[in-house]
Amino acid sequence: MSLKRNKAFAYPKASPEERDELFTLDLIKELISYAVGCMFGRYSLDEPGLILASQGETIDDFHMRVPDPSFEPDADNVIPMCEGDYFEDDIVVRFRKFIAVAFGAEHLEENIAYIEQVLGKSLRKYFLNDFYNDHVKMYSNRPIYWQYASRTDNKGAFKALVYLHRYTPSTTSTVLAYLRDYIARVSGYAEMLERPEEATNTTSAGKRTKAKTAKDLREADRLRKIVNECKAYEDDVLYPLATRNMPIDLDDGVLVNYLRMGKAVRAIPAIEKKRKDVETWEWPVHPLGAER
Repeated sequence: MSLKRNKAFAYPKASPEERDELFTLDLIKELISYAVGCMFGRYSLDEPGLILASQGETIDDFHMRVPDPSFEPDADNVIPMCEGDYFEDDIVVRFRKFIAVAFGAEHLEENIAYIEQVLGKSLRKYFLNDFYNDHVKMYSNRPIYWQYASRTDNKGAFKALVYLHRYTPSTTSTVLAYLRDYIARVSGYAEMLERPEEATNTTSAGKRTKAKTAKDLREADRLRKIVNECKAYEDDVLYPLATRNMPIDLDDGVLVNYLRMGKAVRAIPAIEKKRKDVETWEWPVHPLGAER
C-alpha cells in the first residue's frame, strides 16, 4: 500500500469528505504535471518511464525512442505561459491537445470543465498563478522545469517554461525571441485600442457615442505597462544573459545552476537564501562565485 494513496495518512486532519476532495485535487495536479512532462519529452503517452532525462538529449533522441508519438513534444523546449493565447504552443493550448489525445477529442470540453471544477479556477489562471509553485513544492525546491519571468515574483506579465535537461546555451536566446514577439503583439493590441475611430457608434436610444470607450483606453494603458515591464526585462536582464550563451552542467545541481540564472527566472526563496554560501563553493564546473 502506498502511504501517498492512503487518504487518512495523507490528510490526517481532514474529514472524510475533505479527504476525497483533497485527494482528487492532488490527482488532477499530478495529471497536469505529467502532461507538462509530456510537452517537454520527459515522458510519453506511448512509452513507459523517462524518455528525455539526460543532459544534451534532443527532440531527435526522443523520436529514436518514440518514432511515431501520439503527442508530439515541444520542438524548441520553450513553452510560453501568458494571460492570453498569444502563441500556438501556449501552455494552455498544449494542455488541451494533450487531454484530447489522452482521453479522446470527443470528451475534451467535458474533461476540461471537470479539471477546472476541481481546481476551482480556469486552466489559464492555474498555470499562470499556481502551477510553478506546485512544481517547486513537488520537487522540494529543486525544480526540473524553470520559469523565465519578467518579474522575479509571481506577477510577471511574461512567463515561459523550459526543461532543465534540454537546456542548451541558446535556450535563453529562444526565450528572448518569444519575449520580443510577445512585446510586439501586446503593443499592437494596445495601439488598436488607442486608435481613434473616424465614425461614432449609435446607441439603441439614438444617442451617438465615441467609438473608443473609457474601458478600451484603460485596457490600452494596462497593456502599455505590460510592454514597459517586458522591455525592461529584455534590456536589463534577458538580452545580456542571452549574449553570454551560458552553459550549464547538470552535475553542478539545480541549486548552483538556478542561482546562475539570476533575475531571468522566478525567485525561489529557499534557493535564493543560499546564494552567499553557494558563492563560496569552488567544486562546481561553473562556480557561482566566478560570475560575480
